[in-house]
Amino acid sequence: MLLAVWFARIVGLVLLGGLTFLNPPTSAEGPLTQQTAYVVAVLGVIGWASVAVPWSRLPERFGVPVLIGSLGTVAVAACVGASAGGAGDVLIILAATAMMHAGSELRGRATIGIGVASALATDIGGLAFHQGAATLLGVPLLILSGALFGRQRTAYRVQAEQAAALLAQHERLRVQQRRADVLDERARIAREIHDVLAHSLGALSIQIQTAQVYFADLDDPRRGLDALTTAQRMAAEGLTETRRAVLALRSDTLPLNEELARTAAQHAAVYGVSVRCETEGAPRPVPPDATVALMRTARESLVNAAKHATGHSVDIRLVYAPDRLRMTIANDLDEEGDVAGDGSAPRRPQTVDAGYGLTGMHERLRLLRGTLDAGVRGGEWVVAAELPFAQSPSPEVAIR
Repeated sequence: MLLAVWFARIVGLVLLGGLTFLNPPTSAEGPLTQQTAYVVAVLGVIGWASVAVPWSRLPERFGVPVLIGSLGTVAVAACVGASAGGAGDVLIILAATAMMHAGSELRGRATIGIGVASALATDIGGLAFHQGAATLLGVPLLILSGALFGRQRTAYRVQAEQAAALLAQHERLRVQQRRADVLDERARIAREIHDVLAHSLGALSIQIQTAQVYFADLDDPRRGLDALTTAQRMAAEGLTETRRAVLALRSDTLPLNEELARTAAQHAAVYGVSVRCETEGAPRPVPPDATVALMRTARESLVNAAKHATGHSVDIRLVYAPDRLRMTIANDLDEEGDVAGDGSAPRRPQTVDAGYGLTGMHERLRLLRGTLDAGVRGGEWVVAAELPFAQSPSPEVAIR
């Protein structure tokens, strides 16, 4: 592109030389001046090219001074030639081109200096060759127009570069956003799979250990087989629920209060404990993500109650407040010193607990700007989850 521009400039320079040297002058006063001005302007163009062409080997510290001097030489010489009148008027094209490039490539002070020098040369030459107001005022105006056009071109170029930079930054942000969305989706799927597997495998482990107790300790094969049958059914349900979590199939989800009541009834039937589920306030539609978050919290809490407070009752309370939804799950704690009938420590089902249950609840509720409070209160282990119906400005999630 740069070579094409310079080729056009050289062609234009040759045409201007032909007009300057071949056209007969309108008076005998200015031909030598015009031709001399043209030769000096050509020398300035050569110096200009020595800086601008790609193969230039001029040291960088000399680039700007040489460019200023070359453009100044072209502009001043062309203005002197144009002030002589006649065929030399065409040299004003060289002056305007030099000023346009100066306005585009040089600092404001250098451009002003070249412009002032060119205007003085025009006026001095015009007075010397007895030119009228058209030359004395018109040529400086053309020079000024060239400088302004160059500055405008620079502004457009800067805007184009800024637009390209903003576009590139926007594309980088889009890539980062897509990556963040992928990571968020992975984290969401990981939480879903963890909660499903933690609930299903935890309950399954309890049933298997219960069957082991019936077979090995109590010598009751019938109840042991019943426990194994229950474990098999729970494994099938866990597999189905896992597939639903992976495929995000939630079309058959009941309203939150009904889903919570069904889960409480299933837990009571499987573990043979009392599970009270109460709802306070008028039930309202709850967003699917909030329903999933609270149900995961409820199931995780019920499994923890079965693991760590075997045989104790569980109370579930769901409160529909005007601006928020609160779910509380409480179970009695085991009393220290509790022993079996033969005086030995009771054998209780145990599972591996890596400590991710509360973390999963915390993360899920935090995404929905909710709160989680888990701890001992009045001899009970209480898990309280709260979600706002409207988005709050700053989430506060605490696990105590």
